[in-house]
Amino acid sequence: MKAARTYLPGLAPLMLLATLAVIGVLVVAPLTVVFVEAFHKGLSGYLTTFQDPDAWAAIRLTLLVAAIAVPLNAAFGIAAAWATAKFEFRGKSALLALIDLPFSMSPVVSGLVWVLIFGLQGWFGEWLIDHGVKIIFATAGLVLATVTVTLPFVARELIPLMQDQGSDEEAAAVTLGAGGFTVFRTVTLPNIKWALLYGVLLCNARAMGEFGAVSVVSGKIRGLTNTLPLHIEALYNDYDFVGAFAAASLLASLGLVTLVLKTALEWRFSSELSIARRR
Repeated sequence: MKAARTYLPGLAPLMLLATLAVIGVLVVAPLTVVFVEAFHKGLSGYLTTFQDPDAWAAIRLTLLVAAIAVPLNAAFGIAAAWATAKFEFRGKSALLALIDLPFSMSPVVSGLVWVLIFGLQGWFGEWLIDHGVKIIFATAGLVLATVTVTLPFVARELIPLMQDQGSDEEAAAVTLGAGGFTVFRTVTLPNIKWALLYGVLLCNARAMGEFGAVSVVSGKIRGLTNTLPLHIEALYNDYDFVGAFAAASLLASLGLVTLVLKTALEWRFSSELSIARRR
């Protein structure tokens, strides 16, 4: 950094201006448009959007799917981080690669996989129909698709941190006679709690805003299988632009709240979170 200031004194301001310009065009401007268009017809027009039963159904379904998917991924993330950080076993690298797979796979593919397995023409489609079980075009399918695309978030925050911490404290607790659950509750969990909260925060934001995967498995049935992102698309396709942007403002607000909480966590626990975010 010192060399850059010495030999390229004008580089830092130029890079800063370029960064601000990109953020302004790609982040600030679209976010501003969302809120301006949401209140285009005033507060009454904005509130009218949420008097629609389909809107409330979409909001409830979004919260329900996130309430199921996020705890599942939190439990998976803890188990995966514990296994890969505390133990050595054959296939560990392959397991880590599989955990990262949803990051590199299209969300549409993530949803299509479940259609090919549980859909009418899927592997288990006929059996499910015969037994009255509905997964695709139902809440269960939305949860499966959401869990798939958000699978790595908690695990990838915990794995680097737990690898850096090692297992000396857990081994000492076991030596003193502590059981497995006691070790986790009194030693491991306090050491990872802020990274866990950080991962859960990101996982929740992605779960509530997911579009591609849930679009494939939902069937887009208004009032039944439309989550909030799908409801926004339906309103926009119906040329209800104020309604679409009003609903979109809820997701935008979620992003802003996530940003505030994320910044607070990073400020309060900067050293631990910097380790957790290392790849």
